Amino acid sequence: MKRLAILALLSALATSALAHSRVDSTTPENGAVIAEAPVEIGFNFAADIRLTRVVMIYEDHPAVRLDLGEQTSFGQVFTLPLVGIGAGTYRIEWRGLGKDGHAMRGDFMFTVD
Repeated sequence: MKRLAILALLSALATSALAHSRVDSTTPENGAVIAEAPVEIGFNFAADIRLTRVVMIYEDHPAVRLDLGEQTSFGQVFTLPLVGIGAGTYRIEWRGLGKDGHAMRGDFMFTVD
């Protein structure tokens, strides 16, 4: 009985881990320090995802929702325009859906020196 419970738990954990796509890379890279604010940001996911919301947070300014444009279907690579405000720390928060319907979210940061 104990083995069956452990097997069920491991199976459930593996299924939920496989259901979510991780971000393989971002542009700029998470934690990067760059000289100028980029004109666009990029995401490269390990599996298909549909982005539903991307927000830029800059210092103490109000959050700005980024325009997804035509990039509302499932994919692994996304590039979005960004209007940089200047030197400082930027945080990009994203939300999306996996092909299996699971909601996902994450963020990355970079600093313009």
